[in-house]
Amino acid sequence: MSDTQLKLPQSRLRAWWQLMRFDRPIGILLLLWPTLWALWAAAGGPPSTQNLVIFLVGVVVMRAAGCVANDLADRDFDPHVERTRERPLAAGTLSPAEARAGLLLLLLLAFGLVLMTNRLTVLLAIVGAGLALIYPLCKRFMDLPQAVLGVAFGWSVPMAFAAETGAVPALAWWLLLFNVFYSLIYDTWYAMVDRADDLAIGVRSSAILFGRYDRQLIAGLQLAMLVLGVFVGWRYGWSWPWFLALALCVLLFAQQQWIARRRDRQGCFRAFMLNNWIGLVLFLGLLLNFSLPWRF
Repeated sequence: MSDTQLKLPQSRLRAWWQLMRFDRPIGILLLLWPTLWALWAAAGGPPSTQNLVIFLVGVVVMRAAGCVANDLADRDFDPHVERTRERPLAAGTLSPAEARAGLLLLLLLAFGLVLMTNRLTVLLAIVGAGLALIYPLCKRFMDLPQAVLGVAFGWSVPMAFAAETGAVPALAWWLLLFNVFYSLIYDTWYAMVDRADDLAIGVRSSAILFGRYDRQLIAGLQLAMLVLGVFVGWRYGWSWPWFLALALCVLLFAQQQWIARRRDRQGCFRAFMLNNWIGLVLFLGLLLNFSLPWRF
């Protein structure tokens, strides 16, 4: 077999890897943390092993599916954006027909996973798939598409409660709202990286909507998330590790504001990446909250 024949499959595998964004795992982590929050909160501690495995694999699969759907919707815009012009569909490495086939396969895999849970979770999963597919289109007609992203990325929260308990109590919806604030924060930092390009091609975002008050409004969202976290912890009798985690998030939010103070691309992207640590800290707070033998 020639070197050219060897390189061709490798380049196409690399293109599929990039299309599903496995080369950028930050998106998986930002989807993972709310899922873990919900599983632990629903179970009041470690969830069932089966549900944990289903949701861990489901996070990876649905994030990949969301990325493929996003690139299909944006394939005419991505070549004009500095950060996205080398994506496989934008660069022509893969065809739209191939991407649609890959998306169908990913959705079928995700549906197979959720079939191992219960009827309520399956019904919620269908809604979640719809949210993941319509989010990329929201950037055409909504000034705040990040709100739809927050619901789509957080839809694993009610699904986790349904899988663990067979119901979706008020706590699940509070945590979903908590995740909407979380998503609005990190995706606005992300949108600030592309703001100039998005303005040029007519794509809408929270960064464009917020304009010169972007950092101030992000600070308001950070405050709202923290206040809601305190309310949820108080309402459901969570202990000091959760509140300590929220206090640490204050420092991480302040760090975000500082490194993005000039609103340059690099600073805004670094602020976006910090949200992985916020998700982790909050999960550790919940983990300790339900694990420690004493509660006060």
